[in-house]
Amino acid sequence: MSLGTGGAMAAGGFEADAIKAANAVDQTGNIGELGNKPERIEWLRDNGFGMFLHWGVDAQLGSVISHSMVSADDAYLERYFNELPQTFYPKHWDAETFVLLAKTAGMKYIALTTKHHSGFCLWDTKTTGFNVMNTPYGKDIVREFVDACNKFDIDVGLYYSPEDFSYSHKRGFPIRRLAHKPNPEKDPEYIKYIQDQVTELMTNYGDIDVFFIDGRGKAPTKEVVWTLQPDCMITRGAIQSPEQTVPGLPPKEVWETCMTLGTQWQYMPQQLDHLKDGNRVVEILIETRAKGGALLLNLGPRPDGTINELQEDIMREVALWNFVNRESVLGVRPWIVTNEGNIWFTKAKDEDTVYVFLTKQKDWYRKDRREFVIGSVEVTDETEISVVGHNGKAIEYTKRTPEEVAPRFEQKEDGLHLSIIPGQRLLNHTDWRNPVVVKLSNVKPSCKPPLVMNGKAKGKKGTVTFNGELMDLGDAEKVLVGFEYQEYLGFAENMYNDEWFSTELVEMTELGAFTQTIEVPNDKSYQWRAVVKHPRVKMTGDHSKVSVR
Repeated sequence: MSLGTGGAMAAGGFEADAIKAANAVDQTGNIGELGNKPERIEWLRDNGFGMFLHWGVDAQLGSVISHSMVSADDAYLERYFNELPQTFYPKHWDAETFVLLAKTAGMKYIALTTKHHSGFCLWDTKTTGFNVMNTPYGKDIVREFVDACNKFDIDVGLYYSPEDFSYSHKRGFPIRRLAHKPNPEKDPEYIKYIQDQVTELMTNYGDIDVFFIDGRGKAPTKEVVWTLQPDCMITRGAIQSPEQTVPGLPPKEVWETCMTLGTQWQYMPQQLDHLKDGNRVVEILIETRAKGGALLLNLGPRPDGTINELQEDIMREVALWNFVNRESVLGVRPWIVTNEGNIWFTKAKDEDTVYVFLTKQKDWYRKDRREFVIGSVEVTDETEISVVGHNGKAIEYTKRTPEEVAPRFEQKEDGLHLSIIPGQRLLNHTDWRNPVVVKLSNVKPSCKPPLVMNGKAKGKKGTVTFNGELMDLGDAEKVLVGFEYQEYLGFAENMYNDEWFSTELVEMTELGAFTQTIEVPNDKSYQWRAVVKHPRVKMTGDHSKVSVR
């Protein structure tokens, strides 16, 4: 099967400008006058929940997508390029299945890997023979995907990798990630190849709403995207886009995190017992939205094009929670604090309405009342309270009066006291493990929060020394400072661990640095953050890492 470029379309002279643009990208990710429009940035802030689909020719193997090619011997690469396309036949692929699942889960956009680093294209491209049309399937998967998105009115997202292992291999270069050769931002032939491909994607499929660029070669890619479709929102490549994590400190600008249900992007049969459960996904969505970000949650279609049953079950659990509580994660912005322990917050964009997420509530039956105290919210004479999804008047199969069922609040010296009954029957068994959301209308902040920043940490011979700096006391005369830490489980695994341990807290009345040393086991890595405790709220620094050897 030929891997050469054939009949490449003209890219309209993009390549000359792109070489200059590669060194002219500003801190916003824009190129000159080209960039994400303000209204598109606001769209992402409002609609920050999407589905990611990683799928390539090597899904048949259940391997890591594309990366198995790096450092592989010639025999492996020969089989990869020539044998895998001959058996790629996803006869049960139905793009509408994934689109409808995303829509049911309350997701507002969905992005498909049109070409990962391997170079295998899921569309009918004229730039290379290494594409889906030269497989037994023989149909344009990108076309099927875009048509399904348009049919069911969900925004279209495309992932594209400028780095292309097949392109490098064809030209005699070793396949590698660091110092990828030839250089996709400086080599004129390579730039033309990239921009011919992106031109196809941006002209053959109608409006593309979101574009995700992975790897080097972002500048020439962005130039084509924004020139041909100025309203397209570029996420990775133009905005902050962490992977497999949620930042500890909320970024000031719009951001999007991409995350897998398990530990691998593509379908992997061995990881099916390592999937995040539905409740953990809901918690991650809440944390992301509380910090002003968008969550792009990944699924990996099976080799035959179907969705794995366990992944679908997880998404159905997320769908139920989001069907009930969607108003709390759409069209919202961060509150003055992201959380108070296991209680998280978002704020309606244009209203004095705060949503309170009560997470980690085990064995909470829908008939039972629980009490909570929050410090960051203060009521007014017009404050109203409700449990999102429940009318607050009745509980099935009980004779309780509306007064007995209704949520209640009371402002006291130590904070705002909430008294809540979940109420709504969502499952046959009486408890529901997912977070209950309380809506507080016409409220105001109770205080000005303090600010703390991480310094440096040093691990040595069974100890870690943490350093932080108190930057602002807020409206308090004195605060308590210290650190929180947890074992770092790994790049993809860190989101499985949400338990933090605290050092001793010490009092500070003036701004400045503080430090603490603790004993820990050797040969482990830790994630840590500085902490400041105000009389009303607790604030933390970003997530940092330190190893003990």
